[in-house]
Amino acid sequence: MLLAAPILLPLTSAVVLFLLRRSPWHKLLSLISAGLSVAIGLVILFNAAADGPQVAQMGGWAAPYGITLVADTLSGAMVTIAGLAAFTALMYAVIEVDDETNALGFHALAHAMTGGVCGAFLTGDIFNLYVWFEVMLISSFGLLVIGGGRRQIDGAMKYVALNLVGTIAFLTGVGLLYGTAGSLNMADLSLKLAGRMGETAVLGSAGLLLFAFAAKAALFPVFFWLPASYHTPAVATSALFSALLTKVGVYSILRVFTLIFEPGTPAVEGVLLFACAITIALGAMGAASAGELRRIFSFHIVSQIGVMMLGLALGSKLAMAGAVFYFFHHIPAMMGLILLGGLVARECGSERLDRIGGLWAAGPWLGVLFLIPMLSLIGVPPLSGFWAKFFMIRASFEAEHYIVGGLILMASVLTFFYLGRVFVAAFWQPRPGADVAEITPVYPHRLLVAPILVLASVTLGISLSPEAFFQIADRAATELLDPLPYIRAVLPQGEPS
Repeated sequence: MLLAAPILLPLTSAVVLFLLRRSPWHKLLSLISAGLSVAIGLVILFNAAADGPQVAQMGGWAAPYGITLVADTLSGAMVTIAGLAAFTALMYAVIEVDDETNALGFHALAHAMTGGVCGAFLTGDIFNLYVWFEVMLISSFGLLVIGGGRRQIDGAMKYVALNLVGTIAFLTGVGLLYGTAGSLNMADLSLKLAGRMGETAVLGSAGLLLFAFAAKAALFPVFFWLPASYHTPAVATSALFSALLTKVGVYSILRVFTLIFEPGTPAVEGVLLFACAITIALGAMGAASAGELRRIFSFHIVSQIGVMMLGLALGSKLAMAGAVFYFFHHIPAMMGLILLGGLVARECGSERLDRIGGLWAAGPWLGVLFLIPMLSLIGVPPLSGFWAKFFMIRASFEAEHYIVGGLILMASVLTFFYLGRVFVAAFWQPRPGADVAEITPVYPHRLLVAPILVLASVTLGISLSPEAFFQIADRAATELLDPLPYIRAVLPQGEPS
């Protein structure tokens, strides 16, 4: 039952941590559980990479009638990344989140959300994908509002409003699939819907599911909830959200539109290509015009979601592998930048660019740490962001979508502008109203710095060994574009019709 462990462990931890939320040991237990999740994810990833898709049938009910868990290379990698994201964010939260908020169940909600995320990555059933989305939604809403005031409530309401609309579209799309094919198992649906993309019910279901997943992923035109909400909760929560919530939406689109629906459908590819191009442009321009740290980072996330989704929009193996590699690059780099932004805000007392400054004199080591994820997100060689963008630009040019490739380059230039503006504001310009002679050295708590060092090390590791990570991404792309091994692992007797 190894495949159930990434789901059961955080959900069990959520219950235990809620019961022990006033115990002095609950923070340590939270970190131990998150660390175990990373180890379990690595085992699942290695098994899937070595032996092909791993399958577990819950309760002994054979597919397509029971609940199926499936781990291939992509889902194994995403479960590992989810564990790493939870571990680093919760380590930061040990110091950042106060005891009163912890007593309300912060750590329990974070583990519940991680369990929902891992459930979405591992499920082989389209209805259970909806169930895990709801687990994510409820726990993430709790993290948005816990211990907060009016600003957090306002951001949470915008987040929930659109996600509820997406939920209705999701359920309606699932209902159409069940009415058309009589099954909810994704491998079984792949067999039953082969060659039927021209049917009205199937196209309608595809459109509804694409809208629902786009809302979760923050893809144009349903992206506005992200920059309206991600800057309101605790910094650790923002970092965890940046790593997991939108990525589940992207993962779901990649999985469903290569397994259930036939890849290469012109209508789907055309809509996605247009949405990706607009998302890249609007996200980059929004970041360039924002004036607060986490609002800048939120718009940047939107822009990069557009780049990731190009994997499916372009449809080639290189594009798909580039999108998976983009996951590997973006999650640790973005989390590291957000946590560093939290340190800047702690030292300066504000997230506004016109109220921060002077940190290079107080802590030059902090500036060096800031440069690692910043330069990677810009795409400066030889850091991981350079390789991620290189793969996507090359795939765009090979598909003769030169405008899209140009948009990625334009977004990189804008990223240099707005992240450079953040760096200059935080480290080079003097802090408004502060006397340079009064600046004292910066020595944040070790548990605030340790997760940033871990994430920076991951970014540097990918940068120094891009070929190893691209091989994993390439294998994941092969499995996505040729789902037959996945189908045969779930339905040993099943053959495509």
